[in-house]
Formats: sequence, structure tokens, C-alpha cells
Amino acid sequence: MPDFSRGSDLPGEPTSPWLAKTLESAPSDPTERRSERFDHDPLSTDRSVDVAVIGGGIAGLSTAIEGRKRGQSVAVLERDHVAAGTTGKSTAKLTSQHGLIYDHLRREFGRRQAHQYAQVQEDAIDTVERRVDELDVDCGFERHPSYLYSNEPDEIRREADAAQAAGLEATYVTSVPPFERAQAAVRFEEQAWFDPRSYLLAIAAELAADDGAGIYEGTRVTDVEPGSPPRVHTREATVTARKVVLATGFPLLDRAGYFARMHPKRSYVLGIRLDGDPPEGMYYRSGDNYRSVRTHRDDDGELLLVGGEDHKTGQGSPTGERYRRLERWARNRFPVDEIAYSWSTQDYVTADKVPFVGRAGPRAENVLVATGFRGWGMTNGVAAGRALAERIAGGKPQARELFSPLRFTPKTSLADTLTENADAVSQFATDWARTLLASDLESLDPGEGTVVRRGGKPIACARDDDGELHTTSAVCTHMYCLVEWNDAERSWDCPCHGSRFSLEGERLEGPATEDLSTQGSTPERPPRRDSDW
Repeated sequence: MPDFSRGSDLPGEPTSPWLAKTLESAPSDPTERRSERFDHDPLSTDRSVDVAVIGGGIAGLSTAIEGRKRGQSVAVLERDHVAAGTTGKSTAKLTSQHGLIYDHLRREFGRRQAHQYAQVQEDAIDTVERRVDELDVDCGFERHPSYLYSNEPDEIRREADAAQAAGLEATYVTSVPPFERAQAAVRFEEQAWFDPRSYLLAIAAELAADDGAGIYEGTRVTDVEPGSPPRVHTREATVTARKVVLATGFPLLDRAGYFARMHPKRSYVLGIRLDGDPPEGMYYRSGDNYRSVRTHRDDDGELLLVGGEDHKTGQGSPTGERYRRLERWARNRFPVDEIAYSWSTQDYVTADKVPFVGRAGPRAENVLVATGFRGWGMTNGVAAGRALAERIAGGKPQARELFSPLRFTPKTSLADTLTENADAVSQFATDWARTLLASDLESLDPGEGTVVRRGGKPIACARDDDGELHTTSAVCTHMYCLVEWNDAERSWDCPCHGSRFSLEGERLEGPATEDLSTQGSTPERPPRRDSDW
């Protein structure tokens, strides 16, 4: 199973504190693989259940445990380890404060829908708190206020007013944050933070001890048949279910044009030890170059988590500079002692800023989806799990129309949809044209990668930190866009829909289900010496 690697010139352990605490770290040698020992065995025999959940993150496991509460038998299929994907790489804020969202919802959807959105987020925080108590989970759950701040006071006043109208305990303030000048902020009361992987490991253990549930790690889904009944195929076995839930980031089955209605983004986080006390509370600076700040307490003391520098996947090069800019920003505002962790994460952004939760498409009655959380997956994932389980049980979940993947919102999303699709088409055409014009491979230093043409074929060529050259096809196996080199993560990233691949071409994440091809991927003429190939 491929690992997420990272450039050796960047500070900190290349993982989140949640994964460092509960999962064996990636080896220092990037050519080695992390241990494939799992807490739960891979699927090896065919199964029949009420609900097959694909994805073991917060949305998938929330769906599974909510389904068991309603008497549904479930099987959770996770390609890697439980909560080791986007959930395990988040900053883990449990908050209803999702950037500048409530003024947007009020204007574009209406007051009732803004209230519905706020209510399901608040309910999600309460759900996590109750579950932490019920399962007696040591996951660092703490209640704290959350602040949205900026230098646009009129914008902040509108957001505060919209949040209050949506039923939230939100207040316009001017005295925060303590570490950066800002003209105004909205304070949300009784929000929370936690350790998401410890929380989900407890849920997975609870499900695994239940005869009506199964957790399968190390299980790659290769196909979903949306029939009646639907079937989920893996390399080893098949799961037949009454309903299938896709909780995988980008849906493996696209029956509603998701590729055109949302785009992938990557963002970056530093876990910092301070020479002094960290600020209490959670902070988020709105704008294109956002910043996120929160505190985490672990066995070694306190960590300040600083996030930001987001960009569309495959379009943020050089990505290593994203970490360095984040470090400079932090050092200018906090007494930094050391950077203990640094990592990146990926999520999907819908054109109208509201997640897709519900029926996957017009010809997929028995397949449901949860995606498009826009970086706010902790509450949205919990809310999605509850809504999907309720829907499967025959109920009518709150805000089902607002979150419906089949909604039609041209006023809100048409302009962004056209812009995003034009960008994807332009990126597709530009990459192919550039590659077809490339006639030779430039000399590559360790940690560098490029796409070249050999015999009319685009070839992805990169050197690892030891200087060894790796080559694969540069054509993404999802929808045939050309991948781009990610110098920070040492990966090949697809700029169209967010699939990511290792140096060797193994799939890391995203909608692609197959690895990059290595057939015919070796250039005819080596760039340095024959022994490199």
C-alpha cells in the first residue's frame, strides 16, 4: 500500500498528530512502505448487508453507527486504515462556523435554508459530545469559542447578522484575534475541537464487536453496480446490499455530473510547539489566502495548529513553498519553539458551497453519496451520516432538499460551475499541448519531476530524494487528464478531479480506481545515465 511521502527539506514529522499518535509513522526511507498491519482484516469473502459504506472516514463511520442504531446491518470498506484519509489530516474543528457561509446561504438559498444548515451543524457537535460520553473516548473533546475574523467589518457584520438570524449564538466583536490585527470578527459560542482518529477508532471498535456490522480495512473498491440490489466489487470479493453509501471524497460512481459541479483543493497545516502559551479558542481568517488556528493538547504538551495556503489540486506548484509561507506567517506572530508536524490534506468544494448528501444520481436509486464538505467535514460528516441512515430507514431527514445532490441552483452555482469547467478544460488542453511539444527530458535533481513526451506518449518522470528515477504514464486513469508534479508530497496530482499517485504510480486518493500505467512508460533515451533506468 503506497504511503504519503514528503520532501526531506521541509520541517516537522510529515503527518498529523492524530495519525502520529495512533498509526505507525511512514519510514524515513521514501522507497519503503508503511506497515500494512490493520486493526480490521480486509474483506476476503462475499457478503450481503443492508448498507455497504465505502469509506472509513467521519462520514462513512457516522453513517455506519447511525445505521446500526436503526437496526441496519452494515459493512464498511476502507482502502487504507480507518480515518487515515482526509479525516485524519484535518485540523478537526467541530464548529458551525464555516467561513463566510450564513450571509451567502441567506442571500442565495433563503433564511429557512440558512437556519437548517446551522441547526444540522450544531446538532452534529452535540452528537459527537454524546457519543464521546457513551463510548468513554479519550479524544481531547473540548468546548471553545470559534472566531471568524477579517479586515472587512461590513462583511463581518452581515455574517454576524445572518448567523444570528439562523439561530446561532453569534456575536460581532472587535478584540480578536490576540496574535494578528483585524478590524472585526464573529464569535460563535460553544464550539469544539477533538482528535478525530481516536474518536473514529472507538466507533470502529464498537461496530466490529457487533454481529450486525463489519469493518474491512485494506480493501480497495474497484466498481459499484447501482442496480437492484446494488453490488460493490473489490479485488477479492463482492458485497451485495440494499443501499450503498459513497463516502470517499469524490464519488466512485458519478451519475450526477459531480466532475463538473465541484473541484478538489489542497491545504497545508503546521503543528507547532510554542515557547509560551497558545491562544485559547479557534480562529479563521476569511479570504482567498485563509488562515486557521487552533490549539491541541497531547502527551508532550500543547500544539498550535496553523493551516492555510489552499489551492486547486495539481495547480499549486511549487507546493513546498506553501509550507514555507505558512511557517513564516506563524513565526511572525507566535513564539515558535519547533515545528513538530507538517502535513497537507484534500477536500472537495461544490459550486454553491453546500455539500452533496443524498441520492447519488437519477439512475442510482439505491446509491447515496456524501461529499463536497469544503474543508468543514467534521460537522458535515457527522450530519451526513445521520441524514443518510435516517433516509435509508425510510425517514425524511432535516434539510434533505438543501443538501440534495440533485438540487438545481443556477443562481448560486452557474457562474462558478462555468468558471471551474473552463479552468479544467483549459488545464487539460494546456497540459497536453505542452507535453506534446516537449521533445526531451530536462536534467532532474532529487525531489524534482516533470512530464515529457516519448513516442507521442506523455511520461511522468521524477527522482526521489536518493536520486533514483521513477517513470510512469502521465495520463490519469480517471478521465485522462495529465498529472502534475507535487514537489512537497513527492506525488503526481491530477488537476482536473484530484486523483493522486505515488512516484511509482500507485493510487493514493481521489476518484481514480486504477494505478498509473507503467507499460511503455520508460523514455527511449535516459536523461543522465543508463543505470538510472
